[in-house]
Amino acid sequence: MNKAELVTRVAEKTGFKKKDTEVTIDAVLEAIETALVSGESVRLIGFGTFETRDRKARTGRNPQKPEDLISIPASKAPVFKAGKSLKDAVNK
Repeated sequence: MNKAELVTRVAEKTGFKKKDTEVTIDAVLEAIETALVSGESVRLIGFGTFETRDRKARTGRNPQKPEDLISIPASKAPVFKAGKSLKDAVNK
C-alpha cells in the first residue's frame, strides 16, 4: 500500500474528505519524525513503538572491489517495534 491508497482507505473509513485525510496523515508522520529527530520515542499502545537506535562505526567492504576496505561512520537508525495487538492481528 502506498500513501495515496492509505489516504483513500482512511477517508473511506472516517468519512472525511481525501484532502483533509492527507493533511492529517502528513501531520501525524511529521510529529513522529520530529519526535525521533529530538531523541524521543513514540509509543502507540497496541500498535507499536517508533524509536532510534545507535549504530556503531564499522569497517565494510567495497562491493565493486571486495579487497578494498571502507570505513562506515556511526549513525542513528529509526526502528519500529510492533506491539502485541498488531503482532496477534498479523499472525491470525
